[in-house]
Amino acid sequence: MQVSIETTSKLERRLTVGVPAETVDTQVDERLRQAVKNVRLPGFRPGKVPLKVMRQRFGPGVRQEVLGEVMSRSFQEAVTQEKLKPAGQPTIEPRSMDAGKDLEYIATFEVFPDVEILELKDYPVQKPVAEVADEDVDNIIEVFRKQRGSWVEVERPAAEGDRVNIDFEGTRDGEAFEGGSAEGSDLELGSGQMIPGFEDGVVGMSAGDVKVLALTFPEDYHAEELKGAAVEFKVTLNKVEEMELAPLNAELYAAYGLEGDDESEFRAEVKQNMARELRNAVDARVKKQVMDAVVEAYADLEVPAALISQEVDALRNQMFQQFGGSAPEGMDLKAILPDDMFAENAARRVKLGLVLAELISHYELKADEAAIRSAVEEIASTYQDPDEVVNWYFSNQEQLAAVQSKVLEDKVVERLLESAAVSDSACSYQEAIALGQQSNQ
Repeated sequence: MQVSIETTSKLERRLTVGVPAETVDTQVDERLRQAVKNVRLPGFRPGKVPLKVMRQRFGPGVRQEVLGEVMSRSFQEAVTQEKLKPAGQPTIEPRSMDAGKDLEYIATFEVFPDVEILELKDYPVQKPVAEVADEDVDNIIEVFRKQRGSWVEVERPAAEGDRVNIDFEGTRDGEAFEGGSAEGSDLELGSGQMIPGFEDGVVGMSAGDVKVLALTFPEDYHAEELKGAAVEFKVTLNKVEEMELAPLNAELYAAYGLEGDDESEFRAEVKQNMARELRNAVDARVKKQVMDAVVEAYADLEVPAALISQEVDALRNQMFQQFGGSAPEGMDLKAILPDDMFAENAARRVKLGLVLAELISHYELKADEAAIRSAVEEIASTYQDPDEVVNWYFSNQEQLAAVQSKVLEDKVVERLLESAAVSDSACSYQEAIALGQQSNQ
């Protein structure tokens, strides 16, 4: 086998590979000889079809199969010989494929970049510092009680937080517009479901009241024809309901995984869960800043376009599954969710993946069994039957591999934090949670 290599760009390589004709022809003949045993042709006894006839009848098809296998195998041998690390599949350009002639083809592909270990020193990291206050616990428990509560009709003017049932008719210059009218529509006041001013205008109305609201659609409204439009809504209020919170009892506690009727125990359980969420939010915020520092430090690192393309496809499929499940046959996902929606995030993820892999190797970091089990148990603690979840993870290699990757990432973050300029930033529980959510987006 003859191999020549050409560097066409920083990451792109062109391999010209030549394979002797004898190698291909020998494999074609051997495969045809094997096929004779199972071929039945008129005029020949089973297993006695001459090789010349086999070549005439089946030679071209068998040759194509062998060529594909030989090119695949010789490409792997060539990149191993040249000590190359291809990123993605090569583009194959045949040069000579005819029978009796040496096989020759050109394989064009990208290679993984060489990642230099850079020293990240004294880069700023702000660590949110917060605690779970009793007021925070009260707020979360009120959310739980609302989730399990019920709407009760009341005879009083509507207030923010109430749910009202209304009829409304929207007009623009005296003419009704599409989507501007409804009957028997439920609306929670303060939810921001309607355009600015609508819900505020309903506050204070009682059942049976009719009111005309003069409003203006926002300039960034999704319907082009209504952006900034002055309109009127005639609103008829049919019913006012207020939220009756679910009582603090065993039924409510059981709905959130606690058996028994002890309110103090329930509050302690809620506070413990909130403390775990706070830790995760702080870790996410810190990790995001470390990763940002890595991306900035390696801003000049060129990454293979093939890997970015693969990551774009993965992110697109992930988003589609979140919102719509699997794509119907024939649907062009790229037309619905084009590449440019994901390109920036995909490039960042690929770069981080390459750099982190090199850092893990450089610092000889390991995801030991104790760290993996601790991470799995942390995940399982949020479920009603933690032992069942732990057993599921350790019986599912794909999920366990994902945990292992996260453990290694966390170890890299810990290592890089040793040289960071970390400062505490005091904030409330809610602010810390919001920062964590932003960092996970």
